[in-house]
Order: sequence, then C-alpha cells, then structure tokens
Amino acid sequence: MESEKSKYRKVNATLGKQPSIGPFPADQLVPWAIICGSSYYLAHGLLRLNWVWTISIAAWGISTWWVLTANGAWRILSKFVSTPNWNRVGIRYEQLVNTRTKKVNSKRTHKK
Repeated sequence: MESEKSKYRKVNATLGKQPSIGPFPADQLVPWAIICGSSYYLAHGLLRLNWVWTISIAAWGISTWWVLTANGAWRILSKFVSTPNWNRVGIRYEQLVNTRTKKVNSKRTHKK
C-alpha cells in the first residue's frame, strides 16, 4: 500500500498569490513612482517647499492610493469607465448603394 504522502503531489505554495517586493505589492510600485515624481515636481519644484513637506505630500499620496486600490484597483478605477447606453430604434431601410447597374457594351463606340 502506498503511504498517504505519496498520494498527494507537492505544489508551489506561492502559486495564486499576488507578487510583492517585501511587504509592498508589486502592482503598486509604478503608481507610487508617479506619485513621488509628481509630488517632487509640485512641492519642491513649483512651491519651493522643503524636503519634509515634499516627503509628507508623497507619503500622503502613496497612502491614499494604497487605501483606494488595496483589494484590487478595478473596484475603484472601474467606476470611471462609462458603460454603453443601448437604445432600441426602428429605422426604415434605405439602400446606400444602387445594386442595379447598367450593362455597358464596351465594344461599340458611338460616333457622331
């Protein structure tokens, strides 16, 4: 008889899990880089604030983005995609192209 352990196949425990870099989810890194760059440009570049305010604004933006998209970005971001508006309309059919073409006899030429 086979033992209980040999009946089951070992699989990778990380299958089906969200990729992460340390405690941070990997899908958040690109938006966080954009938030950091824009906060640097606005706070340090345009408003001439010191580094404490610049880092505080970046941390605020990152934390807000993380809270909004923590369980899946589609839950928040899908609200901004408009759904199609379907209407049922009855229109009379009209031909766009004339299917009746005149037969042209190219062999004969008319002389006047």
